[in-house]
Amino acid sequence: MCDEITESENQEHYARQLTRRQFSLTAGGVAFGAAFAGCAPGETMASELAGSIAETDVSITTPDGEADAFFAHPQGRASAAVLIWPDILGLRPAFKMMAKRLAGDGYAALVVNPYYRRAKAPLVEVGDSFSNPAVREKIFPFARSLSQDTNRTDARAFIDWLDAQSAVDTSRGVGTMGYCMGGPMTFVTAHERADRVRAGGSYHGGGLVTGAPTSPHRMVQHMNADFLIAIAENDHERSPHVEGVLRETFAETGNSAEIEVYAGTKHGWCPPDSQVYDEAQADKAWARTLALFETALA
Repeated sequence: MCDEITESENQEHYARQLTRRQFSLTAGGVAFGAAFAGCAPGETMASELAGSIAETDVSITTPDGEADAFFAHPQGRASAAVLIWPDILGLRPAFKMMAKRLAGDGYAALVVNPYYRRAKAPLVEVGDSFSNPAVREKIFPFARSLSQDTNRTDARAFIDWLDAQSAVDTSRGVGTMGYCMGGPMTFVTAHERADRVRAGGSYHGGGLVTGAPTSPHRMVQHMNADFLIAIAENDHERSPHVEGVLRETFAETGNSAEIEVYAGTKHGWCPPDSQVYDEAQADKAWARTLALFETALA
């Protein structure tokens, strides 16, 4: 989960593992293209497919206002849709690059600003880090303004919007991906839109298992979606019971789940602008996600 304790652990790791690529990102080099140099084996980078990918900033009407988002998809054909929930820092260039990468893999990808009720994205500047206390002080109130109710409202509206796009093949299921606080949002989305969501991915997601009656893991029995759950190693060390509870929960349903603690990773290791970005493990999780989508969204 995103908190000061996890950030302290991540900073210790970052001090030991600082790489040339991470330095270029945190120093404001905006080298996002370079950040995707290590794509999954055999994958063509979305930037190399720019001529065949359509990308646009969009505004989506919800019951609570106008949500700003970014939509990327292959041109000339309808594709399965994927709804992406960003991490606590929200919609920003790194997540737009991730959506374009997914479009390059053949999916219609929508990444949203979950904080649209209070502000338009981006909320942080390129190079800003969650390690900065001022950034955390700015972001936490936005994160606390969200709830499962806002998540459900948004899941309905965003998937309805996707289904209305000619670039989306509505005969195929919808996928959803979530990072950090976006992890539990994928569970809520799959529960709220069990009619459409057939696959979900949670990457260093926090709060998947709680003692509350509304805990995300309790929603699994009402889903029609298979999942990939990629757990950061330091998250697992702090809450080792989560993996077992998730395995037992999915085993009791008709939904399957690939659940793995990714060795050596720190919370936040998937987005390429993260100080603890782990290229090899992020590419592994991406490849496993594509394998899930190929089957579940067929």
